[in-house]
Amino acid sequence: MEIDKILPKNGPSIQEVKKYIDKYLNEIIVIKCGGSVLLDENLFNQFIEDISVINKLGLSAIVVHGGGKNIKKKLDKQNIESKFINGLRVTDEKIIKIVEEALLELNTEILNSISEKKAYAKSVTPKSGNIIKIVPEKKELGFVGKPKEINKEIILNIVKEKKVPIIVPLGIGDNGKIYNINADVAAAAIAKEINSRRLLLMTDVEGVLDKNKKLISEIDSETANNMINDQSISGGMIPKINTCIDAVNNGVTGVVIVDGRRQNSLLYEIFSDKGAGTLIRK
Repeated sequence: MEIDKILPKNGPSIQEVKKYIDKYLNEIIVIKCGGSVLLDENLFNQFIEDISVINKLGLSAIVVHGGGKNIKKKLDKQNIESKFINGLRVTDEKIIKIVEEALLELNTEILNSISEKKAYAKSVTPKSGNIIKIVPEKKELGFVGKPKEINKEIILNIVKEKKVPIIVPLGIGDNGKIYNINADVAAAAIAKEINSRRLLLMTDVEGVLDKNKKLISEIDSETANNMINDQSISGGMIPKINTCIDAVNNGVTGVVIVDGRRQNSLLYEIFSDKGAGTLIRK
């Protein structure tokens, strides 16, 4: 394998990459992407490049993608107002169809873009081998669920084929209907089920910041809890951090909040000493 031909010009050094390839060779990295990464063409292309490089280097990655901003664009087009309860979109019959459409379009786009880079991926959707069984979140949210069962065999078989599973955060309820799942929660459920070495949540923020707005490169779950209690961590970051804490206490070695706006952030997170965000450990 000619690593120098695979790595991008602005990526981590070959020395660092070699060191980390050994560390992750028999591990699985779960990556959740969402936010600007899926909307901004530059960031999207970098994300695709990073995933392709990981695949070509022989490492195993699983991608779960959100699509909130894409969903919003589609709903706006049809003049459908979204209501939210605790950050979760109230989803009726009409909205779930649009959500599914938006997510499947994105899924195909990610898949095709990875193929164009001569890397290998496979789509995982409720229509093609559903892997997530859900329980409904709350009645008033409609078709919003949380994972209760993950079929890891389907995912692991794709990984064995040296392909990257590209997973839509949708699941099926006991009633056979499709439900939307928060992408962070879906990714964490999959990472817990397979005891992954790393769960990377790509976001539009630098990571976890201290009171002086300085990036914290590593914290444990107790410190993270304290930061929620003293309101150093607030707003939309709270459910994200709670998802991280739950994951590291249930079989995931480390969760990283990665700044998806940084160039080749995934490669720097996986293959360099200083990483690209905040690592949360047990």
